[in-house]
Amino acid sequence: MPVVPVVAAAVLVGLLAAPPLRGLIAYFAVPEGEPWCGACPLCGRAVRLLPPSGRCPGCRGRLGAGAGTVEAVAAAVAAGVAYAADGPVAGALGWAGALGVALGFVDGRVRRLPHRLNLSLLAGVAALLAVAALAEGRPGVLLRCLLAALAIGAVLELAVWARALGPGDSPLGGALGGLLGWYGWSVVLGGLFAAVVLAGLWAVLRAAAALLRRRPVRGLDVPVGPFLLLGALTAVLAR
Repeated sequence: MPVVPVVAAAVLVGLLAAPPLRGLIAYFAVPEGEPWCGACPLCGRAVRLLPPSGRCPGCRGRLGAGAGTVEAVAAAVAAGVAYAADGPVAGALGWAGALGVALGFVDGRVRRLPHRLNLSLLAGVAALLAVAALAEGRPGVLLRCLLAALAIGAVLELAVWARALGPGDSPLGGALGGLLGWYGWSVVLGGLFAAVVLAGLWAVLRAAAALLRRRPVRGLDVPVGPFLLLGALTAVLAR
Protein backbone atom coordinates (compact mmCIF):
# COMPACT_ATOMS: atom_id res chain seq x y z
CA MET A 1 0.00 0.00 0.00
CA PRO A 2 1.40 3.49 -0.87
CA VAL A 3 2.89 5.26 2.13
CA VAL A 4 1.59 8.78 1.46
CA PRO A 5 -2.16 7.94 1.55
CA VAL A 6 -1.68 5.83 4.68
CA VAL A 7 0.17 8.61 6.48
CA ALA A 8 -2.40 11.18 5.33
CA ALA A 9 -5.22 9.01 6.66
CA ALA A 10 -3.34 8.61 9.94
CA VAL A 11 -3.00 12.38 10.28
CA LEU A 12 -6.76 12.69 9.87
CA VAL A 13 -7.29 10.02 12.54
CA GLY A 14 -4.94 11.91 14.86
CA LEU A 15 -6.92 15.12 14.37
CA LEU A 16 -10.20 13.31 15.04
CA ALA A 17 -8.74 11.80 18.21
CA ALA A 18 -7.65 15.19 19.55
CA PRO A 19 -10.97 16.27 21.20
CA PRO A 20 -11.21 13.19 23.50
CA LEU A 21 -7.48 13.37 24.15
CA ARG A 22 -7.94 16.99 25.21
CA GLY A 23 -10.66 15.80 27.58
CA LEU A 24 -8.28 13.23 29.10
CA ILE A 25 -5.55 15.84 29.50
CA ALA A 26 -7.89 18.31 31.18
CA TYR A 27 -9.22 15.54 33.46
CA PHE A 28 -5.84 14.25 34.63
CA ALA A 29 -3.66 17.39 34.49
CA VAL A 30 -4.20 18.42 38.11
CA PRO A 31 -1.57 18.76 40.84
CA GLU A 32 -0.88 15.85 43.18
CA GLY A 33 -3.48 15.56 45.92
CA GLU A 34 -6.25 17.37 44.06
CA PRO A 35 -9.36 15.59 42.67
CA TRP A 36 -9.53 14.81 38.99
CA CYS A 37 -11.10 17.57 36.88
CA GLY A 38 -14.28 15.98 35.55
CA ALA A 39 -15.99 19.30 34.81
CA CYS A 40 -15.10 22.89 34.03
CA PRO A 41 -14.30 24.61 37.34
CA LEU A 42 -16.01 27.79 36.13
CA CYS A 43 -19.34 26.54 34.75
CA GLY A 44 -19.49 22.86 35.72
CA ARG A 45 -19.77 21.57 32.16
CA ALA A 46 -18.29 18.11 31.48
CA VAL A 47 -14.89 18.16 29.75
CA ARG A 48 -14.93 14.83 27.91
CA LEU A 49 -14.48 16.54 24.53
CA LEU A 50 -12.73 19.85 23.98
CA PRO A 51 -12.26 21.94 20.81
CA PRO A 52 -8.85 22.87 19.34
CA SER A 53 -9.01 26.21 21.15
CA GLY A 54 -8.64 24.41 24.48
CA ARG A 55 -11.54 26.40 25.91
CA CYS A 56 -14.70 25.18 27.60
CA PRO A 57 -17.58 25.10 25.07
CA GLY A 58 -19.87 26.54 27.73
CA CYS A 59 -18.06 29.48 29.33
CA ARG A 60 -14.97 29.74 27.07
CA GLY A 61 -12.66 29.36 30.05
CA ARG A 62 -9.20 27.93 29.41
CA LEU A 63 -8.94 24.18 30.03
CA GLY A 64 -6.02 21.84 29.50
CA ALA A 65 -3.41 22.28 26.77
CA GLY A 66 -2.89 25.36 24.60
CA ALA A 67 -4.72 25.99 21.36
CA GLY A 68 -3.73 23.65 18.55
CA THR A 69 -0.99 21.87 20.47
CA VAL A 70 -2.76 18.55 21.04
CA GLU A 71 -3.94 18.46 17.44
CA ALA A 72 -0.42 19.04 16.11
CA VAL A 73 1.17 16.43 18.36
CA ALA A 74 -1.58 13.84 17.80
CA ALA A 75 -1.33 14.26 14.03
CA ALA A 76 2.48 13.99 14.11
CA VAL A 77 2.42 10.89 16.33
CA ALA A 78 -0.25 9.25 14.18
CA ALA A 79 1.84 9.91 11.07
CA GLY A 80 4.92 8.43 12.72
CA VAL A 81 3.03 5.35 13.87
CA ALA A 82 1.52 4.83 10.42
CA TYR A 83 4.92 5.13 8.78
CA ALA A 84 6.58 2.74 11.23
CA ALA A 85 3.79 0.18 11.63
CA ASP A 86 3.92 -3.05 9.70
CA GLY A 87 1.53 -5.91 10.29
CA PRO A 88 -0.67 -6.65 13.31
CA VAL A 89 1.60 -4.79 15.74
CA ALA A 90 0.13 -1.56 14.33
CA GLY A 91 -2.71 -1.83 16.86
CA ALA A 92 -0.33 -1.82 19.83
CA LEU A 93 1.64 1.08 18.36
CA GLY A 94 -1.53 3.07 17.76
CA TRP A 95 -2.78 2.47 21.29
CA ALA A 96 0.56 3.54 22.77
CA GLY A 97 0.64 6.58 20.52
CA ALA A 98 -2.84 7.78 21.49
CA LEU A 99 -2.44 7.35 25.24
CA GLY A 100 1.13 8.55 24.96
CA VAL A 101 -0.08 11.93 23.71
CA ALA A 102 -2.29 12.31 26.79
CA LEU A 103 0.42 11.10 29.18
CA GLY A 104 3.03 13.38 27.64
CA PHE A 105 0.87 16.48 27.97
CA VAL A 106 -0.19 15.65 31.53
CA ASP A 107 3.40 15.06 32.64
CA GLY A 108 4.55 18.22 30.90
CA ARG A 109 1.90 20.30 32.67
CA VAL A 110 1.83 18.92 36.22
CA ARG A 111 4.87 16.59 36.42
CA ARG A 112 2.90 13.41 37.09
CA LEU A 113 1.92 10.28 35.19
CA PRO A 114 -1.46 9.08 36.51
CA HIS A 115 -1.55 5.37 37.29
CA ARG A 116 -4.94 4.98 35.60
CA LEU A 117 -3.50 6.12 32.28
CA ASN A 118 -0.33 4.08 32.78
CA LEU A 119 -2.32 0.94 33.56
CA SER A 120 -4.59 1.51 30.55
CA LEU A 121 -1.51 1.88 28.36
CA LEU A 122 0.12 -1.25 29.81
CA ALA A 123 -3.01 -3.41 29.59
CA GLY A 124 -3.79 -2.31 26.04
CA VAL A 125 -0.24 -2.85 24.82
CA ALA A 126 -0.06 -6.31 26.45
CA ALA A 127 -3.38 -7.43 24.96
CA LEU A 128 -2.66 -6.07 21.48
CA LEU A 129 0.85 -7.53 21.42
CA ALA A 130 -0.63 -10.92 22.31
CA VAL A 131 -3.12 -10.61 19.45
CA ALA A 132 -0.33 -9.55 17.06
CA ALA A 133 1.90 -12.45 18.13
CA LEU A 134 -0.87 -14.98 17.58
CA ALA A 135 -1.81 -13.42 14.24
CA GLU A 136 1.78 -13.71 13.00
CA GLY A 137 2.33 -17.14 14.53
CA ARG A 138 5.12 -15.83 16.79
CA PRO A 139 3.99 -16.48 20.36
CA GLY A 140 7.63 -16.80 21.44
CA VAL A 141 8.20 -13.07 20.88
CA LEU A 142 5.97 -12.34 23.87
CA LEU A 143 8.66 -13.67 26.22
CA ARG A 144 11.11 -11.10 24.89
CA CYS A 145 8.47 -8.39 25.25
CA LEU A 146 7.88 -9.42 28.86
CA LEU A 147 11.60 -9.50 29.67
CA ALA A 148 12.11 -6.09 28.04
CA ALA A 149 9.21 -4.63 30.03
CA LEU A 150 10.60 -6.01 33.29
CA ALA A 151 14.15 -4.87 32.50
CA ILE A 152 13.26 -1.28 31.60
CA GLY A 153 10.73 -1.05 34.42
CA ALA A 154 13.30 -2.30 36.94
CA VAL A 155 15.98 0.14 35.77
CA LEU A 156 13.60 3.08 36.06
CA GLU A 157 12.25 1.84 39.39
CA LEU A 158 15.79 2.01 40.78
CA ALA A 159 15.86 5.66 39.71
CA VAL A 160 12.49 6.16 41.43
CA TRP A 161 13.89 4.71 44.67
CA ALA A 162 16.84 7.10 44.32
CA ARG A 163 14.32 9.97 43.98
CA ALA A 164 15.66 10.79 40.52
CA LEU A 165 12.32 10.00 38.82
CA GLY A 166 8.65 10.14 39.70
CA PRO A 167 6.60 7.03 40.56
CA GLY A 168 4.81 7.00 37.22
CA ASP A 169 7.97 6.80 35.11
CA SER A 170 8.77 3.14 35.80
CA PRO A 171 5.38 1.69 34.75
CA LEU A 172 5.40 3.89 31.65
CA GLY A 173 8.91 2.72 30.83
CA GLY A 174 7.88 -0.89 31.39
CA ALA A 175 4.95 -0.60 28.99
CA LEU A 176 7.12 1.02 26.33
CA GLY A 177 9.89 -1.51 26.90
CA GLY A 178 7.45 -4.34 26.25
CA LEU A 179 6.33 -2.69 23.04
CA LEU A 180 9.91 -2.14 21.85
CA GLY A 181 10.72 -5.73 22.76
CA TRP A 182 8.64 -6.78 19.77
CA TYR A 183 11.39 -5.43 17.51
CA GLY A 184 14.41 -6.77 19.41
CA TRP A 185 16.83 -5.81 22.16
CA SER A 186 18.67 -3.29 20.00
CA VAL A 187 15.46 -1.28 19.61
CA VAL A 188 14.76 -1.53 23.36
CA LEU A 189 18.20 -0.16 24.19
CA GLY A 190 17.90 2.42 21.42
CA GLY A 191 14.65 3.72 22.84
CA LEU A 192 16.12 4.07 26.33
CA PHE A 193 19.25 5.74 24.97
CA ALA A 194 17.22 8.17 22.85
CA ALA A 195 15.07 9.09 25.87
CA VAL A 196 18.14 9.84 28.00
CA VAL A 197 19.78 11.91 25.26
CA LEU A 198 16.63 13.90 24.50
CA ALA A 199 15.93 14.60 28.18
CA GLY A 200 19.55 15.67 28.66
CA LEU A 201 19.42 18.01 25.68
CA TRP A 202 16.21 19.55 26.99
CA ALA A 203 17.80 20.13 30.39
CA VAL A 204 20.86 21.74 28.79
CA LEU A 205 18.71 24.02 26.65
CA ARG A 206 16.65 25.10 29.66
CA ALA A 207 19.81 25.82 31.62
CA ALA A 208 21.27 27.79 28.72
CA ALA A 209 18.06 29.81 28.39
CA ALA A 210 18.15 30.63 32.11
CA LEU A 211 21.77 31.79 31.84
CA LEU A 212 21.00 33.96 28.81
CA ARG A 213 18.23 35.62 30.79
CA ARG A 214 20.67 36.05 33.68
CA ARG A 215 18.53 33.96 35.95
CA PRO A 216 19.88 31.41 38.45
CA VAL A 217 19.87 27.80 37.26
CA ARG A 218 18.00 25.89 39.95
CA GLY A 219 16.32 22.50 39.76
CA LEU A 220 15.36 21.97 36.14
CA ASP A 221 12.47 19.63 36.97
CA VAL A 222 12.49 17.90 33.58
CA PRO A 223 9.36 15.79 32.86
CA VAL A 224 10.74 12.39 31.88
CA GLY A 225 7.51 10.90 30.49
CA PRO A 226 7.44 12.84 27.21
CA PHE A 227 11.05 11.86 26.51
CA LEU A 228 10.42 8.18 27.23
CA LEU A 229 7.57 8.32 24.74
CA LEU A 230 9.54 10.29 22.16
CA GLY A 231 12.54 7.99 22.59
CA ALA A 232 10.36 4.94 21.98
CA LEU A 233 8.87 6.43 18.81
CA THR A 234 12.33 7.46 17.60
CA ALA A 235 13.67 3.96 18.12
CA VAL A 236 10.79 2.38 16.20
CA LEU A 237 11.18 4.83 13.32
CA ALA A 238 14.97 4.36 13.18
CA ARG A 239 15.02 0.56 13.37
